[in-house]
Amino acid sequence: MNGRAAALGDAATVALRSNTVAFTTDSFVVRPLRFPGGSIGDLAVNGTVNDLAVSGARPVALVCSLILEAGLDVAVLRAELEAMRAAAERAGILFVGGDTKVVDHGEADDLYITTAGIGDPLGMELGPQYVRAGDRVIVSGPVGDHGITILLARGDLDLRAELESDSRSVWPFVEALTGALGSRVRWMRDPTRGGVATSLSELARDARLGVVIEEARVPVRDVVRGACEILGIDPLHVANEGQFLAVVAAEACDAALAAIRAVPGGAGAAAIGEIRDAHPGIVQCRTPYGSSRIVDMLVGDPLPRIC
Repeated sequence: MNGRAAALGDAATVALRSNTVAFTTDSFVVRPLRFPGGSIGDLAVNGTVNDLAVSGARPVALVCSLILEAGLDVAVLRAELEAMRAAAERAGILFVGGDTKVVDHGEADDLYITTAGIGDPLGMELGPQYVRAGDRVIVSGPVGDHGITILLARGDLDLRAELESDSRSVWPFVEALTGALGSRVRWMRDPTRGGVATSLSELARDARLGVVIEEARVPVRDVVRGACEILGIDPLHVANEGQFLAVVAAEACDAALAAIRAVPGGAGAAAIGEIRDAHPGIVQCRTPYGSSRIVDMLVGDPLPRIC
């Protein structure tokens, strides 16, 4: 697989091993542009790479469009281009094209980025139709870091904490997981806007099965939990940019966790729940006190402009 980006034509040519490609696109309007652990530039790359990865495709090539506000400091633009280059290099994906437009001052909040990516499918059958009762739900690490980091970076909360966005490519973890388990991986998702709650609610709806998660098993940092308590929101609804959810066969759960944890940065992977026949379409969260609550998908957006 390779791309040819040297010639400045109207299109790039990318060679793939199969006749099928995975294709995705996303736009990024995060405020502020830079935050602990990342910036709009690496977020634009990682977000697109991760959508391909959890679809069971090896990320191959990216194109991007930049919308610049007139008067944007050249140093800011240069820093974001460098962030994009570095993120693409870490993810093993190649930029093969792009475009730039400038709008009047005050019309673009400094910088917006749109990316589109293609990937080479691994040939896996993934989706809610493959999920079965008894399967286990896995998350690759602590949830809510990105959304709360952005909130703290804006100064909207009088709270100081050592917290960074989890912005990163999840491809190394997905590659390890799928390589170890093969068809025993049933479904994967990148829980960005709406968080874990929305992703699992959509799974329960589409699979027509119930999902039960154990609150005590969901990895959440203390600072994220504390900020969510102050705001009155559920950590399960907070966006992530460097974690993924997977449903795997019950007998493969331990092997799945071992595969993810063996990759640097994957030590926080945890099995958080199970798929059930009962209560189809509903996600239940069991509390440490023996009670349970229904977890629904996010309505509205309590933390806007986070990606």
